[in-house]
Order: sequence, then C-alpha cells, then structure tokens
Amino acid sequence: MRYFATVGGSASDTNIEEKVLASSPIMEAIGNAKTTRNDNSSRFGKYIQIGFDKRYHIIGANMRTYLLEKSRVVFQAEDERNYHIFYQLCAAASLPELKELALTCAEDFFYTSQGGDTSIEGVDDAEDFEKTQQAFTLLGVRESHQISIFKIIASILHLGNVEIQAERDGESCSISPQDEHLSNFCRLLGVEHSQMEHWLCHRKLVTTSETYVKTMSLQQVVNARNALAKHIYAQLFSWIVEHVNKSLQTSLKQHSFIGVLDIYGFETFEVNSFEQFCINYANEKLQQQFNSHVFKLEQEEYMKEQIPWTLIDFYDNQPCIDLIEAKLGILDLLDEECKVPKGTDQNWAQKLYDRHSGSQHFQKPRMSNTAFIVVHFADKVEYLSDGFLEKNRDTVYEEQINILKASKFPLVADLFHDDKDSVPATATAGKGSSSKINIRSARPPLKASNKEHKKTVGHQFRTSLHLLMETLNATTPHYVRCIKPNDEKLPFHFDPKRAVQQLRACGVLETIRISAAGYPSRWAYHDFFNRYRVLVKKRDLANTDRKAICKSVLESLIKDPDKFQFGRTKIFFRAGQVAYLEKLRADKFRAATIMIQKTVRGWLQKVKYRRLKGATLTLQRYCRGHLARRLAQHLRRTRAAVVLQKQYRMRRARLAYQRVRRAAVVIQAFARGMFVRRAYHQVLVEHKATVIQKHVRGWMARRHFQRLRCAVIVIQCAFRRLKARQELKALKIEARSAEHLKRLNVGMENKVVQLQRKIDDQNKEYKTLSEQLSAVTSTHAMEVEKLKKELAHYQQNQAGDNSPRLQEEVESLRTELQRAHSERKILEDAHSREKNELRKRVAELEQENALLKDEKEQLNNQVLSQSQDELAQSSVKENLLMKKELEEERSRYQNLVKEYSRLEQRYDNLRDELTQAPGHRRNPSNQSSLESDSNYPSISTSEVGDTEDALQQVEVSEAAADCYGAGKGWPRMEIGLEKAAMDMTVFLKLQKRVRELEQERKKLQAQLEKREQQDSKKTQEEQLKNEADLDQDAALAYNSLKRQELESENKKLKNDLNELRKAVADQATQNNSTYSSSDSYNLLLNQLKLANEELEVRKEEVLILRTQIVSADQRRLAGKSTEPSINARTSWPNSEKHVDQEDAIEAYHGVCQTNRLLEAQLQAQSREHEEEVEQLKAQVEALREELDRQQQTFCQTLLLSPEAQVEFGVQQELSRLTNENLDLKELVEKLEKNEKKLKKQLKIYMKKVQDLEAAQALAQSDRKRHELNRQVTVQRKEKDFQGMLEYHKEDEALLIRNLVTELKPQALAGTVPCLPAYILYMCIRHADYINDDVKVHSLLTSTINGIKKVLKKHNDDFEMTSFWLSNTCRLLHCLKQYSGDEGFMTQNTAKQNEHCLKNFDLTEYRQVLSDLSIQIYQQLIKIAEGLLQPMIVSAMLENESIQGLSGVKPTGYRNRSSSMVDGDNAYCLEAVIRQMNSFHTVMCDQGLDPEIILQVFKQLFYMINAVTLNNLLLRKDVCSWSTGMQLRYNISQLEEWLRGRNLHQSGAVQTMEPLIQAAQLLQLKKKTPEDAEAICSLCTSLSTQQIVKILNLYTPLNEFEERAQLQERNDPQQLLLDFKHMFPVLFPFNPSSLTMDSIHIPACLNLEFLNEV
Repeated sequence: MRYFATVGGSASDTNIEEKVLASSPIMEAIGNAKTTRNDNSSRFGKYIQIGFDKRYHIIGANMRTYLLEKSRVVFQAEDERNYHIFYQLCAAASLPELKELALTCAEDFFYTSQGGDTSIEGVDDAEDFEKTQQAFTLLGVRESHQISIFKIIASILHLGNVEIQAERDGESCSISPQDEHLSNFCRLLGVEHSQMEHWLCHRKLVTTSETYVKTMSLQQVVNARNALAKHIYAQLFSWIVEHVNKSLQTSLKQHSFIGVLDIYGFETFEVNSFEQFCINYANEKLQQQFNSHVFKLEQEEYMKEQIPWTLIDFYDNQPCIDLIEAKLGILDLLDEECKVPKGTDQNWAQKLYDRHSGSQHFQKPRMSNTAFIVVHFADKVEYLSDGFLEKNRDTVYEEQINILKASKFPLVADLFHDDKDSVPATATAGKGSSSKINIRSARPPLKASNKEHKKTVGHQFRTSLHLLMETLNATTPHYVRCIKPNDEKLPFHFDPKRAVQQLRACGVLETIRISAAGYPSRWAYHDFFNRYRVLVKKRDLANTDRKAICKSVLESLIKDPDKFQFGRTKIFFRAGQVAYLEKLRADKFRAATIMIQKTVRGWLQKVKYRRLKGATLTLQRYCRGHLARRLAQHLRRTRAAVVLQKQYRMRRARLAYQRVRRAAVVIQAFARGMFVRRAYHQVLVEHKATVIQKHVRGWMARRHFQRLRCAVIVIQCAFRRLKARQELKALKIEARSAEHLKRLNVGMENKVVQLQRKIDDQNKEYKTLSEQLSAVTSTHAMEVEKLKKELAHYQQNQAGDNSPRLQEEVESLRTELQRAHSERKILEDAHSREKNELRKRVAELEQENALLKDEKEQLNNQVLSQSQDELAQSSVKENLLMKKELEEERSRYQNLVKEYSRLEQRYDNLRDELTQAPGHRRNPSNQSSLESDSNYPSISTSEVGDTEDALQQVEVSEAAADCYGAGKGWPRMEIGLEKAAMDMTVFLKLQKRVRELEQERKKLQAQLEKREQQDSKKTQEEQLKNEADLDQDAALAYNSLKRQELESENKKLKNDLNELRKAVADQATQNNSTYSSSDSYNLLLNQLKLANEELEVRKEEVLILRTQIVSADQRRLAGKSTEPSINARTSWPNSEKHVDQEDAIEAYHGVCQTNRLLEAQLQAQSREHEEEVEQLKAQVEALREELDRQQQTFCQTLLLSPEAQVEFGVQQELSRLTNENLDLKELVEKLEKNEKKLKKQLKIYMKKVQDLEAAQALAQSDRKRHELNRQVTVQRKEKDFQGMLEYHKEDEALLIRNLVTELKPQALAGTVPCLPAYILYMCIRHADYINDDVKVHSLLTSTINGIKKVLKKHNDDFEMTSFWLSNTCRLLHCLKQYSGDEGFMTQNTAKQNEHCLKNFDLTEYRQVLSDLSIQIYQQLIKIAEGLLQPMIVSAMLENESIQGLSGVKPTGYRNRSSSMVDGDNAYCLEAVIRQMNSFHTVMCDQGLDPEIILQVFKQLFYMINAVTLNNLLLRKDVCSWSTGMQLRYNISQLEEWLRGRNLHQSGAVQTMEPLIQAAQLLQLKKKTPEDAEAICSLCTSLSTQQIVKILNLYTPLNEFEERAQLQERNDPQQLLLDFKHMFPVLFPFNPSSLTMDSIHIPACLNLEFLNEV
C-alpha cells in the first residue's frame, strides 16, 4: 500500500494516499493481537480495493473485512494478548483527556490479563496510541467521536471486571449496586445503572399471552456478559470500518483498481474451535482458486495453443470444500442444529459422525465423542465441537441491546440500531462481519420476521467468501506467500524444516514442479517482433510474415529446439530463455550506445578546449596589470605611515607624562588632608561616644524599669479583666434564663433554705463557742481567786523574804491574764462580725425573695387577666387553627408536586421498557415482569392524613396502574395513544386537585383576613369606647375649637383662590397663550408658598398660647397643693375672676397635647440613647474581646523562646494584614457595585435629560414656527427601547443553551440580579406583541425543560440551585406583575404598565413555574441539609465552645472518652455559622426574595433542632449539666447570628424552642415527682415522653446530688423528632421596581442574535 501511495500519488489535494496509509495503524490497533507465533497477528481478513483514474492516480479506496475473532475479546490463551487498542488505552490512561475513563494498568482488568504477560518486547503501547490518534484525526474522525470510541472500549474492560455473586440456590445471581466497574460501564455508555444491573442477571421470556422474567445461573450470566462485550466490540469494529470507507470514498469515476487481500493463513493449534474452522475453510477456497489459476488454467492454455504436452497430476481440494459447504455438509448440519430448540454440540457431533463417516476428508478421533478431524490440503486438523453452536448463533439478549439503544450518547445508540439496507458483503463477516445480530427474544415480534436476522455466522461467512471469490475470479490475481522463519519469533534464525512445511502447505513446491516442466514465459508474435526487432537481420525484415520472421530469428539465436515451442498465437519459452534474449538485446543496444557516446564526447571536448584557451589569455593580461598598480600604491602608503607613527608616538608619550604628574600632585594633597581629618574625626567620635553611652545607659535602665512596671500592670489588668469577664459571662447566662421565673423561684428557695441551714449551723457553733468561752472564763476566775487566796496565804506565811520572786510570778500571771483577755476579745469580734455579715446576707436574700414574690404575683395577675378575655383567646385559637389548616393544605399540595415530579422521572426511566410490552401483563404466582419493577416507590400513605388525601392517593395509584398496564381483565390497546391518554388523565386529575386546593387556600385566606379585620375593629371600638368614656368633654371642646380654626382657614383659602382665579383671567386676556401658563403657574406657586408660611405662623401662635395656658394651670395647681391653708387672695390676685368652661377645656386639651409631644420627644430621645448605648456596648465588647485575645496571645508569647516570639508576632501581623485586606476587598467590591449602580442610574438620568432636552428643543422649534409662520423640516426622533427582545425561531435552542443550560452564576457577578429571568420575559413579551402563541409555548416549555436539566445535572450544587430558584421566582413575579391583573399592578409605575402582556393569559404557565419553584426549593433544602447535617452533633453537643466545661463532667463518666473524633470530622459552632453565612451570602447575592430566605433558614434551624434533640435523647453521656450550659451558649450564638443577619423574624428561634427547653431542663432541680410535674407544665414544647427520657438519662454532677429515678410512661406521644420534615414553602408576590427598557444585556452572555425592539 505504501508503494502504491508513493508511486501513484493523488489526483487532487485531498491527500488520499495519506488517508489510505492512515487506515493501516487503525485496523492494526483494533484487529491485530499477539499470538504464540506472531506479535502482530491479524485476527480478521481484510480486502482493500484502491481505485485509480485514467492517469493512474489514486482517487479512493474501499475496505472489506472478514471474520473478526470476537472470542479474543473475552478469552486469550497462554502467552497471548487481547487486541492492541486495549493495552494502548491502559498505557495512555494518565492523559488528561482520558481521566474520565477510570482506567489503570492492563494487569488490573480480566479481559487483558488472561494470557499472562501484557507487554510486547520492543513495542511502546503509549507511542502506538499517539499514532492511532493521529490516524483517526487524519481520516476525519472528530475528537468527540474519538473520545466516544475510547469510552466504549474502556467500558468493555470495566464490564469484564464486574463481580457476579451467585445466590445460595444456584439458579440466580446478583451484582452489588456499589460495584465500581458497573457504575463506570453505565456512566461511559450513558445507560441507566439500575436497568443494566437488573438485565445482566435476568432474561425475559415472552409467550403469546404472558411475559416472564427469569433469573439466570452464574455461568449463564457470565456467558451473557461475555456475549455483550463481544457484540459491543464487533459493532464498534464495524462502525470504524464503515467510517474509514466513508473517508476513503470518492465521487470521481473509477477507471481501474488494484485489490489487496490480506487474510489469515492456515491455522492449527492444540485446541481448535469455530474460528479456526472458518479460517481453514477460507484457506481451502483460496487454495482452490490458486490451483485453478496456476495449474488448471496453465495446462488448459497449453492444450489450446496445440503444444505437445503431457498432463501433470496435482492435488485438488474440491472434495474437502464440498464436505464443508455442500448440501448437508458440516455448515448445513450446524445451521440445522442451531434451529433445533434444544440443540447441543454433542448432538451435532453425532450427526456429523453419522453423515460423513464414509468421507475420505472426515475422520473421528478414537478417544473423543465431541471432536472431529477434517483432512485439509495442508494437514489434518482436529476440531473440538464445544461452543460451535453458541458461536454460530452469536446470541445477545434483546433487553441488554435495548438498554444500549436508549443510551444518552448518540454514537452508542447508533451502534445498535438495525441497519436494514446494509449489504453483508460490505460489512464485516462472521463474528462481527455484519451489523445485524441474532437477538434471541423471549417473545416473537408482531411484524414479519426479517430473514437477515435468521442468518447464522457460518451462513454469513460463506456468503461473503463467495463474493470474494467472484471478485478474485474477475481480476488478474498475483500471490505473495509469507513464510515464517521460526516459531520462536527470533531474529536472524532460520528453521529449514518449518520453512519446507510452510512451502508444502502453500502449494509452492507443486508450483515449482509444474513451472520446471512447462513453459512459464510466453510472447505473442506481434509483441515478440516489436521487442526483439533489433536482433533481426536486415534481409529478414523484407519478409511480411511476422510469424516466419520470429521463427527464423529464434532458430538462429537459440540452437536447442526444445527450449521453445511455437503455438497458434504465442511463442512459449522454457525457464531462462527470455532472459537470454534480453541479454542479447541489451548487448546490441550497448554496442550502439558506445559508438554514439564516443563521437559526441570527442566533439564536446574540442569545443571546450578552444573556449578555455581564449579565456585564459584574457585573464592573464588583466591580472599582471593589476598586480603592478597595487605594488606602487603599497610603497607610497608605507612611507606615509612611518611619518605618522613617529609624530603620534611622540605626542602620546608627552601627554601621558603630564597626566601622571598632575595625578600624583592631587593624590598627595588629598591623602595628607584625609589623614588629618581622620585623626580629628577619631578624637571627636570618641568624645561623642562617651556622652552617648552615658545617656543611653541611663535611658536603658529607666526603660527596663518602666517595661517591668508596665508588664506587671498589664498582667494585673488582664487577670482582673479575665475574672470580670468570667463573672460577666456567668451573670449573662443567669440573665438569659430569667424569663422562666417559676424555676428561678424554686432555685432561690433552695438557696434560701441552704443559707438558713448555714445560719443555723453557725448559730449552733456560736452557742458552743460562747458556752466554751463562759466555761473558760469561769474556770479562769476560779483559778484567779484560788491564786489570790494562795498568794494571800503565802504572804501571811512568808514575811518579806521571797517578795521579788512572788512579784515575778504575779507579773507573769498578769501577762497571761491579759493575753487571755485579748484572745477573748478577738474571738468575740470575729463572732460578731460573722454574725452581722450573715444577718446582712439573710436580709438581702429575704429582700430578693420578696421582690421575686411580687413579680410572681404580678405575673399571676397578668395570667388571670389574660384568662378573663375568653373571646380574644377563642378568636386567636380559631386564627391559629385556620393558619394551621392552610399550612397543612399547602404542605399536601407541595408533597403532591414532589410526588408528581418523582413519578415523572420514573416514567422517563421506564418508558423504553413499557414500549416493549404492548399487551397487558398478568400477575401470576410466580415471578413476573411486574415484580421486577416493584422496587419503584409509590405514594406513601404516611404523608396523607385525611380522606381527601386518601382519595388522591387512590387516583394517583389508579393513574400509575393505568400507566404501567397493571390489573386483570383489561383489554389490550395501542401503546402510544393509550399511554398518552393515561398520562393526560393523571396530569388533569392532579391539575384539578391543585386548582381545588388553591381555591380552598384562597377561601381560607379570605376568611382569615375577615376574622383579623373583625378583631381589629373590635379592639378599635373598645379603645374608642374607653377613650370616649374618659375624655368625652375634652373631645367635644377640642372638636369645636378645631372646627372654628378650620372654618377660618377655609375662608382665607377661598379668598386666596378667588384672587388667583382673577389674576389668571387677567393674565389670559393680556398675554399670549404660550407665556400665560408658565406665569400663572409661577404666581400659583408664590401664593401657595405665602399660604404655607402664614399657616406655619398661625400654628406656632396656637402652640404658644396653649403652652401659656398650660403653664398658668400648672402654677395654679401647684399653689393649691403647697399652700392649702393660706388665703387664695394673697396667692392668686385673679382668683376671684370667673373661668369660662371652654377656656378650661382648651387648657386641658393643651396640657394633653404638650404632654403627648413631650412624651414622643422623650421616647425618641430614649430610643436614640438606647441605640447609642447598645452600639457603644457592642464596641466595648468587641474591644474587650480583641484585648482578651491580644492578652492571651501576649501570655502565650511570653512562654515561648525569642525566635518563636518573633515568628509568632510575624504570623499575627500577617493574619491581621490579611483580615484588613479582606475587609478592604469587600469594601472595594461594595464601592464597585455602588459605582456600577450609579453609572447605570447616571446613564438613565442622562437618557432622561437628553429626552427632556430634545423635548424642549422640539417645543422651542414649535414656538418659533408659530412666531415666524413658516414651514421647517422636522427631524424624526429615534424610537426608544420598548423593553422587548426579538429573536428568530431557529435561535431558540441557542438562546436556551447560552441563557440556561450552559450559564454559570459567576458569569453574572456584578450585574442585575435575576438577569436571565428579565431577558426571558422580554422575549416572551415580544412573542406576545406579535401574537405568536406557538413561540410563547415553545419558549416557555424549552425554558422549563432546560432549568430541569440543569438542576438534574447540578443536583448537589447549592449556588446553582439558589441561582435558578431566584430566577424562576423572578420570572413568576414578572408574569404576575405584567399579566394585566389589577391585583398585581398596584405597585406598578405608568412605564411598567406599558410593559404588560396584551394578547395571552399565562395563568397555567404561572402554575407550572410555581410547581417548578417548589421543586427547586426542596432540592435547595436537601443540598443545604446534606452540608449541615454532618456538623450539627459535633458542633452543638461535643465541641467545647465554653472553655473549662470539659472538666465539669459527671462523676460516673469522668473516665469515658468523648464521642467526638479528633481530626477533620470534628466541627465547631463557628464552622456551622460559616456555612450558614455562605448560604446567606449566595442567596442574597443572587437576588433571592427575602421571604424565601427566611423560610430557608427556618427549615435549616428546625433540622438543627431535630438532629441535636434526637442525639440528646439517645445518648446518656451528653445528658448532663455541662451539656445544658453548652447548649444554652450555642443557641444564644445562633440567635445572635440571626439578629445580626436580620433573620429573627423568620420564626427560626421558635423552631429551636424544644432544644432550649431541653437545655434548661438539664440545669433544673430534678429530685421529686412534684419537680418533674412542674417541669412538664413549664416545658410546653417537649412531650411528656421526651421529658421523662431526659430525666432518666440525666447524670448528676457529683456523688451527693440525688439522681432522678423516674419510670418511663406509656404515652402515645412521639419521642424523636422527624428531622426530614419540611415546612410548606410560600412564594409571596414581590414585584420588581426595574423597568424592562433599563436592563442592559452584558456581552459575556453571547446573545448578539437578540435584537432590541
């Protein structure tokens, strides 16, 4: 082929010869493999036909393939490999474009590792893969098709690694749903995992009335899997061959062609199967053709030319061919056995023995009953009959093929669609020889069976082989025999025996024998004369008979007459004679050529010599003159150069000397000055250094002292601040629980009891001490008296001799007495001090107890007052019940929407399977096809609570039963119409139910609003009645005064209005109409300004008068109260004057008015002051936290080494700078956003200004036109953008792709939120404007399907889901806002009302979008819960948010390890808050409605509450006092986060109420059953069973605390919360303030095809 491509070339610039060469590496990769005899053995037959035009240039090519060895895909013998492409893909698996194939090395796959060694010495599979890719590219295979081809090949490898597990009964088996290779297989082929998993282990049996699904054994499943792998590879092989033929075909007319047949040779192995039988059958046919061409035709030609010839015997293999392909031959018996229902290989072998035992080419082995021997032309071959029938049938189950036909990849689906127009000769024959496949169906099809499907592999191969023989017989064949030098595949090693065996098998020796006995060379008389005319003598040319001339020439040239023979039309020569004649002819031509060359060369040499001689003389003359002139010029230049050198050297030497002398003088001067200055500076520096050292040492000593003092002060402050913060935190924690006063009363009573006990103990100690003190004093007094008596007695006895000694003893006794008295005083003082402190403490506690009792009484009074208002409570209860019913209806509706979407998705998955079963299905006792689908979910009755939902369940189940065709006795109908009708009935029923629910919701909402209005009216009437009873007189006086003031002001305004009318009328009569309107308008404005100023002055006067009256009244009242006994005449000089009743009422009203004003001002100031105080407190807290953090870091750094301190300081500085940078970036982003908004507003305002300027210019031109009374040309103003976008119908798919399916939220950062929704509405509005209902329907349907597709693809992406939820809601709001309904147009501007729809009512699409929004919301909640749920338990229960609580463990669990795992799985509360911050940021940035954001976080907080409470109820190690404190702190952090994000109105805190009460329950008194009952009455959000569970799991803090010992109660209440419960979502109407004409479409969306209207 390379020779043909190089010599022939191409007729055009298409490089067809390169494509012909490029087909070779592709076919080698997919069709060649390593065998025991060849490393690159072709495992299929290939016939390439190269076409030429009239100038013999290559114009195209065509390829046919025969008998691909499919069994090699699933099985390789020892020391063999699979096809090269598998190993090339495994070698290149690390390439980026092949990462998704999930491939590893070839040893890891079953289909590539059966032969042992997976590599070939000297072959680089990765390099061969690059060549294969280049060949694909050169043949025009797109890169996407290449990736698809590689995916299919990789899927075959994964299919071989699928693990099949046999069941215990042995009749069935299963595949694990988590099988990684099956998942990769389904993902690469784009098929559904569950269906492929099912049909790999099951098969379908279809009878005339029933359909069965039957399990298969392990061997059957393995065979089915291998058959599927072989069929996939064969179909891919056929597709590649067909694509190669398409790229090589041409439209030019073919003049001639050369066909190259590269087909397998004769094969014989230890085990020979169906493939070797077909290969050897093909070799028999080719050998027959070779014999016919070489032997038979040769001898027939001798006889035809009437040459004396004796016939030579040679081997004729026609009997062997008849044995194989004749009637009732081996192939016919094989096809017959394949058609038998229970045919086996043994039966077929027995039929062969019975039929062909007498044939000389058929033998039966002695030791086997399943093998047979065929005597071929080359050797005897023993074939094993096992597997012949299965390979001949080539059976693949229809269900597996149908799954592959339904692939979402077009290439995979196209591979398995039946091609009815294909010709078997052009497709691959045998196993993979045709795109048609025998799929053994369990039920006969409805249509007439196609005969092509009944053809077996042997029949197809025989047909294609006959076509090949016809092609060979119609051409002139030439043969190339390939001889293998040895079987060891060694270089430069020749095995003669093996070569002779191959030559004999190929028939070459027989050919040599016939050629030696015959006449291999032949010439026609005319051709011989033209060729060898030069050997004929001149006299013989005069003869006109060419035959006679040839005879005379040959007789004269060849003396032996046996070396040639003359036939009727040709001359026949023995071997070597034509070469002798060619030698004579060449000698004749050589002698003539030498004579001609001799003469011509002599003449040429003479001419050349004369020309050279003339040129030489001319050159010599010119060269001699040039040399003489150059010598003279050289002498003159040499003399001038000597003179110049002399002068230049003298001047250079003089300049160098002068330069050196000046430099030396300068250097000496500077050096002497430098030495002097250096000495002076040295002295000066030493003097200054002494002064600096003195001051620095003093400063360092002072600074050291100051640093130490500051460090001590800082440490003291930090320690004191730490203590204060701890006390503050403790006080805060106590203050947060102050709302439950009853529990505090119980705790305070316990404290009072404990303190009382302590006082009693101290009183007892005081009594004992006082008794001891009195006893000591009495004994001391007795001893003193006794000593005095002894002293007196002793003095009497002893006169004065021992007086000093006695005095010393007395002094010692006195000192002891004084010491005892001092100790007594100290004890008495300490006792009195402690007693006073205890009394003070008791008094304080009693005072606090009294205050708490007062508050308790107040609360009881409030409760009693609230209980009295039964009407209000009943109305509130009714409102709550109605709201609850509304919420339940909404939740049921949303559950229906969710169930409908799930059924719709399941219907899509099962649609292919339903189309295969047009009839009804029965539900017999054994396993049927309906049982295989029983794993699909149905509507759960747990979500349905009342009779309406039960009816709804029945309707949906009936619709599902209709869809699936279940039930008995139903008639069989057409598939498509019935299924469409069933789907329509389901949809209509659901839609009808949805409308009924919506009407009920509206009715309930209307009733709720009426009830609220009635309640508000009642409350207003009651307030009015109370106020009327209190201030009836004051109101009458105030009304009269107000009426008088209003009448006076009304009169004044009427007068002003009359004056204005007169002025306008006068101006209208005098001035022109163009100027009168503006002047009157200005006059009207001036008059209104004056009226307003007078009105303000009057109001101020009224206020001044009222304040004076009020002050006088206050002074009067003050005088009466302070001096009641003094006479009124002395205090009030005007007291005797009569006070009018109206004046008094006015004064009273003024007092009330001023009081209200003052109260409002005071309240406003107090609110401002409180806000400022809160802000300052927040700043102080932030500064304290920052200071604490800095102190902690400072304390940590003091403990480190100096190097570590420096490194730690650098890290702290880096973190601070990064935080500042982040803050600055956020600020910059906000400023950029504001800048963009301001730019947009500026553009809008500039546009409005330009419009106004244009309008003013137009008005001025009109005015001038009226003045000048002449005609001018008016330019047409350009039309503004009307907020509509036009697109062509064919661009709809591109619009959906750019705006929906391929849009990323990051691409719209910085633009208007929900921009895609606005663009879609503008397109819908244009379709409405042109009244094109088809376009509106198509656009909305494509948009909804595109959104569903995007959400299905990104089902775990929170940002993408939030983005499309906001856009879907915005599109829904736009359809409502611009629908034309007055209820949705209340907040529209006039410009927005112009953008309303004119022709269509899209109410049904609004309902569809609402349902889609509900589905997206549910998916959003599911994603958020999936991200948050792993963090909740660790963050809420196990993480230590409050430092030091880990040491306060229960006594019984101090040695128990925590359930929290140290590492990546441990989460803290900050991680949960960060995650929710990210959720909130994403939803706010994407413009999601605030009401929906509130509902999202309400749902997430409910999930946090449920998960935490369930873990608390199930784990005993966390039911302790410290966990309660930890929960209280974590909940307060979450509440603070909600307030910081302004989300406290969402109701999220109310969902956390059970967890709050559980945390408080862990910190309360739990000793007696009365305490437990009080707890149940306080913990309203917890059920009795939950409270009892917590009390039983509670672990006391220490050994001395009594533990609750309560038995569980048999209540039907729920213990665990359903954390998957979802609140019904509500999408309130939220109109947009933007107008459609102000929206700008960015260029990044690639929507240039949209035209602004």
